[in-house]
Amino acid sequence: MTTTTLAVLVPALPFLGAVAGLLLGRKAPGYVRPLAVLPSLAAAVLAVVVAVRQGGGKPIDAATELTPTGSVPIELALHIDGFAVLVAVLVGVVATCVQLYSTAYLREDPRYPSYAALVSLFTSAMLLVVYSGDLMVLLVGWEIMGICSYFLVGHYWETEAARSASLKAFLVTKLGDVPFLFGLFALAADAGSFRITRILGAVAAGELDHPTLIALLLLAGVAGKSAQFPLHTWLPDAMAGPTPVSALIHAATMVAAGVYFIARLLPVFTASAAALVVLAVMAAVTMVGSGLAALAQDDLKRVLAYSTIGQLGYMTGALAVGDRGAAVFHLLSHGAFKALLFLGAGVIIHAAGTNSLSAMSRMSGLAKRIPDAFWTMTVALLALAALPPFAGFFSKEAVLVAAEHAAVGDSDLAPSAAGWTVLAAGVLTALLTAAYATRLWLLAFRGRGEEAPDHGKDPVAMTGVLWLLAVPTIGFGVAAWALPDWFDGHHLTPTVVTAVLGTGAAVIGAALSYALWQRPAADGAATDPGRALLGPLHRHAAVGFHLDAVYAALFVRPVLAAAGLVRFLDREVVDVYVRSAGAGPRLLGTLVRRAQTGNVQTYLSALLAGSVVLAVAVAVLANVNAGS
Repeated sequence: MTTTTLAVLVPALPFLGAVAGLLLGRKAPGYVRPLAVLPSLAAAVLAVVVAVRQGGGKPIDAATELTPTGSVPIELALHIDGFAVLVAVLVGVVATCVQLYSTAYLREDPRYPSYAALVSLFTSAMLLVVYSGDLMVLLVGWEIMGICSYFLVGHYWETEAARSASLKAFLVTKLGDVPFLFGLFALAADAGSFRITRILGAVAAGELDHPTLIALLLLAGVAGKSAQFPLHTWLPDAMAGPTPVSALIHAATMVAAGVYFIARLLPVFTASAAALVVLAVMAAVTMVGSGLAALAQDDLKRVLAYSTIGQLGYMTGALAVGDRGAAVFHLLSHGAFKALLFLGAGVIIHAAGTNSLSAMSRMSGLAKRIPDAFWTMTVALLALAALPPFAGFFSKEAVLVAAEHAAVGDSDLAPSAAGWTVLAAGVLTALLTAAYATRLWLLAFRGRGEEAPDHGKDPVAMTGVLWLLAVPTIGFGVAAWALPDWFDGHHLTPTVVTAVLGTGAAVIGAALSYALWQRPAADGAATDPGRALLGPLHRHAAVGFHLDAVYAALFVRPVLAAAGLVRFLDREVVDVYVRSAGAGPRLLGTLVRRAQTGNVQTYLSALLAGSVVLAVAVAVLANVNAGS
């Protein structure tokens, strides 16, 4: 088979698996698990084959025009470059791990067939986004992911938290998708095509008439999908869904789509210095704000959710300084260790019987109960804290190096203001990240109190996946350094300055958390390092700095008030006219009905009375006329 054919099969196989799973879920439940795991596994294998064949060399393009539109054509197109093949491998591997993990995690769930089919469809949509060479086809995958996230986050729909979280995720991402759609249309109108290659050619030729407007419109959609400030509030609440869904969304799909989209169309954004500065500020606020919020969270999964927001901020920060190689590098390494963190969190929560870190801090021996999760989570948290030699160190340093180059004026793509903004925020976020990663590890695995409950040994399908993901978490950084062709042709190595700044900040953050944890609290329990570090800022950080309350005041309450006014006008004004229009005929009908008694004597009496009235009226009128 040709590489193009194999690339078509990569998103097609999970899609076919989703269809088959939905059709056979009730009739042949024994086939549901194989139909969930095998198509994703096959897609991952084919994605690896496509990556090997592409080899980081010249992009592979193929297209066929769909039904003619009469204006800007829409084509079913593939654009396979080094970034695309690597991201596709990440999506395939993580999706396979999630499906395999879910066979044990949701083995007693009666809604597992629909869940597995939606995960497969989610995977197929992300792969379509990755390989697509036409923006309209990319938009199809983009929107399907939004729909799938709504159903998957709301999987436990019988709980209020899941229903609210799924609706919030859908509405907030759609809020960003509206300007995103206008941006796509404006971009195609300026370039004369939805094809990515032609758009990039138009940008290189300086044919974009409104680069700043287009870039800002597109950034709104990216902020929604990739949970960047100020449209990030849906992601922490989305933790109400099953833990494997969280792993999939945070590591390989949905939130990665926005970053990947900017990386694919980076020349569109670098055509506007103002857009890059806006992107840099957005990334900086996202990084620092999410780091502070993560320090204040008590729910284990919400800590990881805010962590994802911050790491996405690193990626958008790299794009703001014009280095898509560093952004995709961090996207890939983050995907590996974040999937491991969420799947490991599922094991921890099962063993502890709670999501609460404060409750875990009062349990001893949890690490001994779940040694697989303990060791793999330790590795993943070291990678999250960006300590060498783990993957997170190399990818985060690549971002800081790119920011340093832009700050000192070595980059022709980004203004120095964007570079300084990303560099300062990146170093501060490195400190905060190491602090909350250390806090999570100490509170979860070094609790003091009664023995942790024993819920039995976890299935191999859950623990084996953790060790599988630990491999790229440890070694991907070194491997990526040896593959420069996949990352715009340059080696992603740290410099002395960034290594000292980034690693030094991480060590300080970890040391602060550990020192504060060792201090006993008033009740003799362990001190929460987050509360001690943040002080009076803690209560504000715990609720995301009240951004949801701001949205409620600015948007939710006015909309509800307007809806109440419309309801009042509909019932008390419009309905009055409607009821009045029907009241007259109804009254006349009542009178006529009462006159129709069926009694002949009544009819004759009425006829006689009417005749008398008419005779009197005629006589009166005749006299009046005679007198005149």
